Amino acid sequence: MKCAIFLADGFETCEALITVDMLRRAKIETDTVAIGDDLQVVSSHNIRIEADRKMSGIDFDAYDVLILPGGKAGTMHLEACGPLKEKIRSHWEAGKLTCAICAAPSIFGHMHMLEGKKYTCHPDFYDPAYGGDYQMELAVTDGNLITGRGMGATIEFARHILKCIADEETLKNVEKGMQYEHSFRTLQ
Repeated sequence: MKCAIFLADGFETCEALITVDMLRRAKIETDTVAIGDDLQVVSSHNIRIEADRKMSGIDFDAYDVLILPGGKAGTMHLEACGPLKEKIRSHWEAGKLTCAICAAPSIFGHMHMLEGKKYTCHPDFYDPAYGGDYQMELAVTDGNLITGRGMGATIEFARHILKCIADEETLKNVEKGMQYEHSFRTLQ
């Protein structure tokens, strides 16, 4: 399995980096991919990171999973990138896992990918015109589409991705290492 998470200036810090962290803890090869001409990308909270790769230099067919983090400005930049949207559509149409969280599922909505699907997104980005079945859940998996509601849902969003691409033991080991499973049971 190989994942790519696409970063544009204004991406939501935790949605991107917690997802990458959890995938890498599971030993899933995961590339951070800058959509611009520079590897340097600045998050919505002014955290500067250096992506692993530039979008112009990757082979999209080499990835099993494509992931879009949210962040209002980051989502606007991702949606303005025509070549990325083309690749997302062909990836999704090929039945490959396609994921977005917070504001980013709105990109899928504008591309008519949510029609007839259960999905979630940040409530401020919900639009009945997407034609899907909006769920007020932390994360939703429907076929090869995974969506997450927002920054506070990032762990659950990444867990949904891992449930699709890793075995149960790997998922449990990631949860144990993060102390997520214990914390979750304590709160219930």
